[in-house]
Amino acid sequence: MNDPLYPRRDQRTSRRLRGACLALLWLLAGVAGAETRAWLDRSQVREGETVTLNIQTDQPGVAPDYAPLQADFEVGSPFRSDTAGRGVLFGVRLVPRRAGALEVPALRVGAERTPPLALRVGGERQDARGEVFLETRVEEEAPWVQQSVGVSVRLYFATPLLSGELTQEPPEGASLQRVGDDATGRERIGGRDYQYVERRFLLVPERSGPLEVPAPRFRGKAAPRFFDDFFGTDRTLAASGQPQRLQVRAQPPGAPQPWLPLRDLRLRYLQPPSAARAGEALELAVEARAEGASGAQPLDLPVPQVEGAQVFAERAETTERFVDGRPQLTVVRRFAVVPLRAGPLRIPGLAVDWWDAGAGQARQATLPDLELEVAAAAPGRALPAPDGAVPAPAGETTQALPATLAGPAEGAAWRWLALVLGQLWLATLGWALWLRARQRRRPASPVRAGPGVVPTTAELRRALDTESFGEAVRLLQAMARPPAADLDEVVGRLADPVQREALQAMRRALWAGDGDPAGARLALRAAFRDGPRWAGAAAAGAEPPLPPLYPPARDA
Repeated sequence: MNDPLYPRRDQRTSRRLRGACLALLWLLAGVAGAETRAWLDRSQVREGETVTLNIQTDQPGVAPDYAPLQADFEVGSPFRSDTAGRGVLFGVRLVPRRAGALEVPALRVGAERTPPLALRVGGERQDARGEVFLETRVEEEAPWVQQSVGVSVRLYFATPLLSGELTQEPPEGASLQRVGDDATGRERIGGRDYQYVERRFLLVPERSGPLEVPAPRFRGKAAPRFFDDFFGTDRTLAASGQPQRLQVRAQPPGAPQPWLPLRDLRLRYLQPPSAARAGEALELAVEARAEGASGAQPLDLPVPQVEGAQVFAERAETTERFVDGRPQLTVVRRFAVVPLRAGPLRIPGLAVDWWDAGAGQARQATLPDLELEVAAAAPGRALPAPDGAVPAPAGETTQALPATLAGPAEGAAWRWLALVLGQLWLATLGWALWLRARQRRRPASPVRAGPGVVPTTAELRRALDTESFGEAVRLLQAMARPPAADLDEVVGRLADPVQREALQAMRRALWAGDGDPAGARLALRAAFRDGPRWAGAAAAGAEPPLPPLYPPARDA
């Protein structure tokens, strides 16, 4: 059998190399491009209800200072998570100390500060509730067809739960997809403290007309109290919510295409360029923030058509969030604009047509034109031929910027980066070869047999005790003479019906859900305690296939 140790080690080495390269690229990006954002998962809560403050930053090695929050909020335990390619996400759960219009103050995060955020806090709910109940909140009761609608299901419970299952069936005529992780918090209702688990879904109606979202259901067990076992109290809990009935509106005639029903759409430049030089690339980054959109909708930022310049488009970066019970999509696309000559340069502003789902009318989100004065090319720099200036079509993926168009600072940075990455790759390659050579000098593992080596019965018993069923099957394949190709061949070549049935029972228990895997393993150990018994094996005392080299000694 092939030893999988080396391929796994090569994969780990490759992953470590990729991780080191990504970390190096992230450090070289520096604080110059750092950006810090903050937002609340909802802008309106009730007194005693939990709200989550999220902070995302590109700055390495920093953490927010939460001390200013203590004045108006009870501050929970902070948490953090890494976001792929977008820095670090920090979060903290807050409980307002009073009702009214509150402000989440600006917080210091490294060298930057977050903007202050407004929060409206209503009075405490007074309706009486039981130990456990469900509530469903739908963002829009009359959505448009193919509009992304946020659906939130909250399970409230006033007693600790030992176990439970929350189910939400999808409606007919619409897709219902769970998004994100469950959110937790607490709320005071009718003078009683409840904890809650909030599960979020994305509902997309596929046809117009009436639509009913089935009621959610919960069934679980509460943690036992002191006298529950003594009196035999059943702590099973069950709850059902209310179905939600929606009326889906059809796409109106003459609506802009592609059909993009949203609550709001805003475009903005991210650090717009203020200077340009002929033959040198300048970066243009555009951000679109769509309220009520998901990543499945066709929100595309077109490539600007710039006269007198080449435009190279990168792939768009998308971020999905759930804010105020509504999906929110942020799209960032970057363009490299290379002026072909000195003089004035006008970059037309982007325009995106969309349908205002709230007002029921077509709208267009636009950006203003950018007017730049392009300086003459640096001495000795060759400009690209104007005849080759072909703008990138909409939807085109990332294009490589020609080396002659990169500025001197960018070229030097990339040369240093290539040198460092090359040295890192050589060092990692040498380390991997050293590990492989050291592994080859080690004795073979007693469990995994190498090519041409027949495993022993002791190794098979050890595999049945501590290894997986697949490992035991691989050992049986190697113990057969000649080696068996798969499990079916092993079963067919065994002479003992008890051993054949033990293998089939374990297969059914693991892969067909028929039987108990623990019991099947016990039967398998007992059947193969003395090793496999193969059909056609030579019986003890049978004549050998070849005569002995020396004849047996005869008694005198």
